[in-house]
Amino acid sequence: MEISGSRNGTSMLWFFRDKGFDDGSIDKMFKKCRRLEGMQNERAAENWEYLEGIGIQKRKLPSVVSKCPKILVLGLQEKIAPMVECLATLSTKPREIATAIAKFPGILSYSVEEKLCPLLAFFQALGVPEKQLGKMILLNPRLISYSIESKLIETVDFLAGVGLTKDGMIGKVLAKNPFLIGYSVHKRLRPTFEFLKSIGLSEMDLQAVALKFPDILCRDVDKVLRPNLDYLRRSGFKDGEIVSLVTGYPPILIKSIQHSLEPRIRFLVEIMGRTLDEVAEYPEFFKHGLKKRLELRHRLLKEKTTDFTLSELLECNQKKFMMKMSLL
Repeated sequence: MEISGSRNGTSMLWFFRDKGFDDGSIDKMFKKCRRLEGMQNERAAENWEYLEGIGIQKRKLPSVVSKCPKILVLGLQEKIAPMVECLATLSTKPREIATAIAKFPGILSYSVEEKLCPLLAFFQALGVPEKQLGKMILLNPRLISYSIESKLIETVDFLAGVGLTKDGMIGKVLAKNPFLIGYSVHKRLRPTFEFLKSIGLSEMDLQAVALKFPDILCRDVDKVLRPNLDYLRRSGFKDGEIVSLVTGYPPILIKSIQHSLEPRIRFLVEIMGRTLDEVAEYPEFFKHGLKKRLELRHRLLKEKTTDFTLSELLECNQKKFMMKMSLL
């Protein structure tokens, strides 16, 4: 693609070409950020060098700039450095800041005082532990782009409406899955809660599931949750047992049927000679590795005449298992 005449010959055009961008990519960046057109490359070079200096890999930097070319026109001391310094106070691991910026470079265009500080205060008021605040923002830096008034409060009000109100429950749920806040209440969260209620989960069950595994709240009902429910019913689990399975081990509704659920159920019934009601009593059965734990331990106990519950068989590590079963 040919760069239009008004842009051709600008110092920024040659700056981008020097950095390895093709003309098509350059044209898209000029369209995304009109301020690039009249800008000299000194500021861009300074910002580029700074971003490299904070740990964004040289090979990834063109992709980061393509996502948000605006970061090359921002004032380094006025905008970029203050945000990076603030994020550094939230970081606990090396490269966290660089990774967060690479995920969502637009975070550098927001004000620390006007956006980041109010956002942190909002989550802290919900009961998000102080140590988790930084982890939330750095894991999902796009949080800073959401409006507290029109987006965050809507989600929080919905979660409160389904019973997540005690002991900072909402804060704990969001700290576990900071991406949840980005989903639509009407298109995703409400349908998921209604689905879980429809299979028999009580309000207390819903609270337990949300706290234990909030990822389930973000999954599509018809594409993910319902097919797994239908499979469990076809396998022979009764409705009450399915409630026990979901509350005890919520990932059961998102695990692969073909690669996870079906092989374990087949092994349980056909090889171990056990019944489905035992799994309903110990839903964590589905979290254990088939070959490294289930098959191995079943084989080791094949000659034993004593009966063991599934939890006794699987819950401890290998050394304790060997000692408990007198296999050492």
